[in-house]
Amino acid sequence: MEYQTIRWELSEGVLTVTLNRPEVLNAVNDRMAEELLDALRRAGREPEVRSVILTGAGRAFCSGQDLRERAAGEFSYAQHIRSRYAPVILQLHGLEKPVLAAVNGVAAGAGASLALACDLRVAAEEASFLQAFTRIGLVPDSGATYFLPRLVGLGKAFEMCYLAEPIPAPEALRLGLVNWVVPAAELMDKAREVARRLASGPTRAYGLTKRALLRNLRSDLPAALDYEAMLQDAAGRTGDHREGVQAFLEKRPPRYTGR
Repeated sequence: MEYQTIRWELSEGVLTVTLNRPEVLNAVNDRMAEELLDALRRAGREPEVRSVILTGAGRAFCSGQDLRERAAGEFSYAQHIRSRYAPVILQLHGLEKPVLAAVNGVAAGAGASLALACDLRVAAEEASFLQAFTRIGLVPDSGATYFLPRLVGLGKAFEMCYLAEPIPAPEALRLGLVNWVVPAAELMDKAREVARRLASGPTRAYGLTKRALLRNLRSDLPAALDYEAMLQDAAGRTGDHREGVQAFLEKRPPRYTGR
């Protein structure tokens, strides 16, 4: 697919996907949703991709749904969410490679959900998170009601969804919505530093770790222990595990290949 609304840049195992409609604060239209899904599927297939950064062009990360598309006439919200947003969120959240959001500005509505679906988040000091849905009489969607209670607790999730007030980056850090906050000029340097570190790591082990963390959110302890044992058996058969053990014995840094 030829990308018109996103940019794909792969360097040193790090794929940077940039939402690229800065003139509308990277609002998501149908074309962007299609391209983003295609890019994430490619990222999952291509072994050269070892980690992923998702960011936005210009002064916003993503302002959510492009409402101008919806003003054209009647349509089904349910059908639109199921066909456009749900596949993107599921692909992003389930990608078995480390995914980092570099939040350069406002992340609002479904744009906030895109950031929350990533594994890790680094935010510029000027960035903010906004559950904007109730401002136009809608319900939080695109995974917002799944991610928020898990990240900030139920009470804070109610506050964010009901009051629809922006959460500035320093507050987002205190709440656990983001992992790091840095000056805007340092955002991509920090994102690439973390992503390169992850790209040089044991990709299969990261993917299996992601499976365990997500599945065991909903498990009891005996089931979690059993699932960990099963995944550990799979990890133990990887080349990266063999390399890690050999490097430890030889007292040298490991050279992981992601296999």
